[in-house]
Amino acid sequence: MSKITYIGVDDKDLDLFESQYAVPEGMCYNSYLVEGEKIAVMDSVDKRKTDEWLDKLAAALNGRTPNYLVVQHMEPDHSGSVAAFLQKYPSATIVCSVQAQKFMLQFNDNLKADIQIVKEGDTIDLGADTVLKFFTAPMVHWPEVIVTYLESEQTLFSADGFGKFGVYDADPDDWACEARRYYFNICGKYGNNVATLLKKAANLKISRISPLHGPVLEGEKLAEALRLYSIWSAYDVETPGGVLVAYASIHGNTAVAANKIAEMLKTKGAAKVAVTDLARDDMAEAIEDAFRMGALVLACATYDGGIFPPMHNFLHKLTIKGFQRRKVGLIENGTWAPQAAKVMRGMLEGLKDVEIVEPVVSLRSSMKEENVAQLEALADAIVSK
Repeated sequence: MSKITYIGVDDKDLDLFESQYAVPEGMCYNSYLVEGEKIAVMDSVDKRKTDEWLDKLAAALNGRTPNYLVVQHMEPDHSGSVAAFLQKYPSATIVCSVQAQKFMLQFNDNLKADIQIVKEGDTIDLGADTVLKFFTAPMVHWPEVIVTYLESEQTLFSADGFGKFGVYDADPDDWACEARRYYFNICGKYGNNVATLLKKAANLKISRISPLHGPVLEGEKLAEALRLYSIWSAYDVETPGGVLVAYASIHGNTAVAANKIAEMLKTKGAAKVAVTDLARDDMAEAIEDAFRMGALVLACATYDGGIFPPMHNFLHKLTIKGFQRRKVGLIENGTWAPQAAKVMRGMLEGLKDVEIVEPVVSLRSSMKEENVAQLEALADAIVSK
């Protein structure tokens, strides 16, 4: 019989996670009960779901009192119910990192709690062969994060690592799609930190990963998640030969050129070509595809002497998420003074191992016959690389 009981909750009314990422199915906040002779609760939930969570916790406890609340991550979607938990179970000890204690007091004025600080390798013995072992995981994706290993169940409680967008049981057979969008938008900047955590995990016998968002991973799903995380954390290319064509078009003329080169890339043998309209499509999916593919084509209209804002937003997000090790082609458009390529190049120059592929294609208002030849040359150069 498992010593772990799932007590997480779904928030199906949430439209934007972190007020920026579309979650049409909602979001889950995972929490777990671990039982030995003593009882530990693994993380709380967002305050939007405090009452439902406390009801599920009480049902699982069946009249008993928890001894510990392990706070692995202090972001409010996981720590928002800590104060309410302590009101109901004031004798419980909070277990967290020293940085998490600091954050906890910042989020909760006048918090009264018995707090036990844990660091790398510390353990708490719950009795009955149930020992929690803690590992630090700074910047996955906040500095205070810890993860917890339960050897008797070969289970790693992974905090935000291995999470995904959506409710708990949404599309259980298609983990990668929303997990990828989640990873690159939430953890993408911190690939080195994720890689460090993966090295720690490699020394443990793990049959199950229990994250704070998304499903529990076991069997083939676990193996696939570990494979993808090793690729993502290293900024490697998940889809070799893939190209994302991302365009920002005001009146549609730049879009014509973007779709034209997409057709050329397919004809010339690109393994996968995705096209995104940065003014209309989901920005988080565009970020996901940019990291997934080996090459990126940016097509943008000049706007107020710079670039059309949707492209600026896209490049800004790529920058703050640590975009690197990719080939990039540039297409600009302008009626009297095309400047988009210059500005895009400038925004890309500070990124690590990003190569601008020549030729840069410059349109004057609309695509002409000579531009078709230039697009052909750019498509050839991208496919060859």
